[in-house]
Amino acid sequence: MLAGLLIAMHDADDRPAMLTATLPFGGMTLIEYQARLLVAAGASQIVIVVARLTPELLGAINRIGRRGIAVDTVRTAAEAAEKLHPLARVLMLADGLTTTEETIAALAQGGGDALLVMPQDAAQTGYERVGGGMVWAGVARLEARRVAELAALPRDYDLQSTLIRLAEQAQAVHMLLPAGAIRGGHALGHSGQALEARGRRVLTAMVSGRSGWFERFVVTPIARATIPLLVPRGVSAPAVAAGGAVVGLIALVLTYLSHPIAGLLLAMAGTVGLLVASALADLRDDPGMARGLKVGASVLPALAVLTYGHDETVLARDGVPLVLAIGLVLVAALGDRAVGPAPRNGWWGSAPAYLVPVWLGALVDAPLVALIAGCVYAVATAFAAIERLRREP
Repeated sequence: MLAGLLIAMHDADDRPAMLTATLPFGGMTLIEYQARLLVAAGASQIVIVVARLTPELLGAINRIGRRGIAVDTVRTAAEAAEKLHPLARVLMLADGLTTTEETIAALAQGGGDALLVMPQDAAQTGYERVGGGMVWAGVARLEARRVAELAALPRDYDLQSTLIRLAEQAQAVHMLLPAGAIRGGHALGHSGQALEARGRRVLTAMVSGRSGWFERFVVTPIARATIPLLVPRGVSAPAVAAGGAVVGLIALVLTYLSHPIAGLLLAMAGTVGLLVASALADLRDDPGMARGLKVGASVLPALAVLTYGHDETVLARDGVPLVLAIGLVLVAALGDRAVGPAPRNGWWGSAPAYLVPVWLGALVDAPLVALIAGCVYAVATAFAAIERLRREP
């Protein structure tokens, strides 16, 4: 089994009497974000080492417990050893660490002691030195007996540092920090101001994920600006989704009533709202809702295109616009199926991205050009995705 070990003992450098673990980070507290990473890596238990239980920390621990995982708080290594299964693989995150799911996943695989390291010359102050000119980068995979070994030592030993030393003595494997991890927000420190900046980078990486250019350049900046404001105010993902759905409904009505410029633009806005709600649900560990909202963010643009094609068919008394709209939706669906969960190339389209050329065509009152441009874009994306599938072994 995989267990997580979190440290919540260090006070923030620029916020006296406040633990680094309870500083706000991406719309939640740092320790909640760390717990989220451990849950995503497969941890079934989290042990939190504390020096004192502040109201903020108690609230964070309660919220972590709602994620369906066992959470225990301890004050000493002996208490931690009692809570951990003797055969557990322990994934320890440093106090004040921010990182990404991909970095944690690399350490969660396999067994034995392993330390995530980076060159000493590339590290800032505050990182612990290990052998070979390296410093510990804040993530360690430990055998449970290392905690038991620490429990046998005097209590005045620093838990985090001593565990790293014990792992080094046991010839732990060194795993080099990926080059792109720092750009994604991987860092270690206790400054609230620096943590806020790192939170924006991590949130960007989370929202961008494997999506296309529309999500990266439109949805991500909006999510990065709004989610840290929504979470502290208790705004739920369903509330944001309801707002996006209302905007989408207005968009469909306007498009049906022959106002495609405003209608298609509002359809894009409603889609953005659904994608932001999906990111918010993902942050709160509700994968079912997140997946459902992503499906909704694909359905709304399809309905907008079909409504636009129907309206233009009625106005022109010609079935070509509706046929093109249906073709665009079908090809877009097939292309999305071909892309699958793999990362998209930068220019590849997605459901909201196909709305952009359609809206531009409607802006110049050229419905056939609009729908043909959307079809061409969808066909190009589908063709590229299928070619990638053919090249895969």
